[in-house]
Amino acid sequence: MSEQTEPEAEKHDLRDRLKQLTQPLMDSLDARLREQVDTRVDKRVDETLATRLAVLERAIADLDRSIKEIQERLSD
Repeated sequence: MSEQTEPEAEKHDLRDRLKQLTQPLMDSLDARLREQVDTRVDKRVDETLATRLAVLERAIADLDRSIKEIQERLSD
């Protein structure tokens, strides 16, 4: 039975060593991916806000024209 546990212990040690060696690479990759995702999310949010702002600006312009028309009618 000790023959089975010894390879398991070696496998576990090897796995831990591999994790230890690759952790800086994984951390770097994770940071770069997070930055890319943040950039893409910021871009999408900016695009969405610009689109909504344009809709609001058009609505305000329409309201402004309507108010001016009503004021002209009332002044006549």
